[in-house]
Amino acid sequence: MNDAYEPSELVSSAGNPAPPGISASSFRTPDGKRLRYAIAPSQLPRTRGTIILLQGRNEAIEKYFETIADLTRRGYMVMTFDWRGQGGSQRIIRNTGLGYVRKFRNYVNDLESIVQDVVLPDCRGPYAILAHSMGGLIALQASPRLMNVIERMVLSAPLISFPPGRIGLRGLNRMARIAQFVGLGRLPTHPFQARTHEPSPTTSVLTSDPKRLERNQALAEAAPGLFLGSPTIAWLAAVSGAMVRLTDSDWIARLAIPTLIIAAGDDSVVATPAAERLAWRMRSGSSLTIPFARHELLQEADRFREPFLEAFEAFVGGVLPPD
Repeated sequence: MNDAYEPSELVSSAGNPAPPGISASSFRTPDGKRLRYAIAPSQLPRTRGTIILLQGRNEAIEKYFETIADLTRRGYMVMTFDWRGQGGSQRIIRNTGLGYVRKFRNYVNDLESIVQDVVLPDCRGPYAILAHSMGGLIALQASPRLMNVIERMVLSAPLISFPPGRIGLRGLNRMARIAQFVGLGRLPTHPFQARTHEPSPTTSVLTSDPKRLERNQALAEAAPGLFLGSPTIAWLAAVSGAMVRLTDSDWIARLAIPTLIIAAGDDSVVATPAAERLAWRMRSGSSLTIPFARHELLQEADRFREPFLEAFEAFVGGVLPPD
């Protein structure tokens, strides 16, 4: 477990202030895991509806303080939470520095449970999802069961596939599942990877913005217990299996929530062409690629981030309208 932080505690600083009125608490999933969540109210007199903000791998609520404040200034209420095994939520294995999930369905169940038990009773409708990277993959997997609740989804650089490598996606999934089956699931995928230096705006694969990169590095130094190192083989098996499902035409036909995929043109973390292709194959999907942007679009420089927010507003605003 990650017990370094109380469920209601959020780590804020002068360089990363908490959004006005945000409050945090904890939620127990049906299988007993503690998830940390936070709700921030609209900063306008009227609440337009609620944005369910879904993070990527190795992220935490605090990393999205700026984005939450941006959304609440536009009149939205925001609900976000830390996935099991990361952030301020309960860790699943003894080595709390590794990213682990036993089955991808655990992530999907967590999202469905928190929607039913936190969002619907405590947050103002209508509802839309804003999801980044792994959060986008989870949102897509959950969407057939959320279609009567969620009006729109906007996916930021979703984890639809990894960049092309020597082993194809199906081969990677097969190898990871075999390794998990023989008891290696809790081992890291990069056991000998060492961090020799902090990335700079030139070398970072996540963002080119120096101020936001520095802010996120300061957060990781101030609250190291919120963040992870390498993912595990079990995580790889679960995630790659979910990716494989999204190549199946019958599965894609089940994705009925109107969805906008916003991809990063200079993304080396996930495969932008795979996200664009999925949007094309979806009956209710569309895509927009922001040239030269890196993976973390909501942590990127303003010249990339502001077009993202405007595209989000244009897509979601019709069903969560302002006055």
